[in-house]
Amino acid sequence: MKRKRRILAVCSGGGHWVQMKRLGKAFDGCHVAYATVLPADTSGLNDAALFAIPDANRETKFRLCVLILRLIWVIAVVRPDVIISTGAAAGYLSIRIGKFLGARTLFVDSIANAEELSMSAKLAKGHADETLSQWESVAESKGVSYWGAVV
Repeated sequence: MKRKRRILAVCSGGGHWVQMKRLGKAFDGCHVAYATVLPADTSGLNDAALFAIPDANRETKFRLCVLILRLIWVIAVVRPDVIISTGAAAGYLSIRIGKFLGARTLFVDSIANAEELSMSAKLAKGHADETLSQWESVAESKGVSYWGAVV
């Protein structure tokens, strides 16, 4: 019997989490685990594992270090075949760590970035197997792919 593909979906909170949850149907038939800052809404996750990660950004250096250590631990526990992120710092860092450990990686930039890529998408672009914009014009001008919008 073929093993189910393991997906780790990583993102920051707020809109990043909302968009990640909307991608959930695309993960049907896979073993899915989520890693995010404490989400307000966990409905629809079914039996997926949920890992809490600290919220951090470039202004909070110590918390970034804690986030990196937590992501290394989550990735080691889940052992994902694929890491998917909808962004911010946690997403970019998970792409870098996961790629180093042999996972395939996909970064989906936020729909809120209608004119340019977010900072995390710009950083992920050079490391992810695929980086997507949800705006066709942004994808064309920034050299990333467009597969449609999540919303």
